[in-house]
Amino acid sequence: MQLTHLGHAAVLVEVAGRRLLIDPGNFSDHWHGTTDLDAVLVTHLHPDHIDPDHVPALVAANPDALVRVEPQVLDEHDVDRAVGFGAEDTLRLGEVTITAVGGQHAVIHRDIPMIGNVGLVISAPGEPTFFHPGDSLAAVPAGVDILAVPAYGPWAAMKETVDFARAVGAPHGFAIHDGLLAERGVTLITSRVSAMTPTELVDLRGRGPYEF
Repeated sequence: MQLTHLGHAAVLVEVAGRRLLIDPGNFSDHWHGTTDLDAVLVTHLHPDHIDPDHVPALVAANPDALVRVEPQVLDEHDVDRAVGFGAEDTLRLGEVTITAVGGQHAVIHRDIPMIGNVGLVISAPGEPTFFHPGDSLAAVPAGVDILAVPAYGPWAAMKETVDFARAVGAPHGFAIHDGLLAERGVTLITSRVSAMTPTELVDLRGRGPYEF
């Protein structure tokens, strides 16, 4: 399995001959122009996870890609070929299995309405299992080998992030959702998570594909 962090929450997963792009949002443009995709996957409707201005062009440039989105995305964004993908739904692409878990975004504030969110568990025979949680720390699927750890959001504190990584228990991981952090903030979170949990974080920013 090769993973490329394309900025903030966007991750390109290459596994078992398939290319999957998760959360192409507007906090990054590194995913612009990505082609040869088998699937575009969106965890929830916030624009830092689905860029309404540029995702249509991405989908048009990948005419054979399946587009699966958390169901509420369909109410907010007009994306060609998009199909709802809710909690416990499963998609199979050749040997690759993608399972949606969770169902709700983390609480930002009691006065802000709740929305849906699905974490994505991606696996294939003989490959490590990867978990991208979107914007929630509630779902802790078993058997995860590589964890995308949200470094910061207005809905999380470091104590919650550490407890989440401990609960998942993946041996490997990397930070995502870092678009609101300066360099010192990213370093602080990644060092604390690596020191206080079973998950050793690798810095994938600007590195290109990384093989786990």
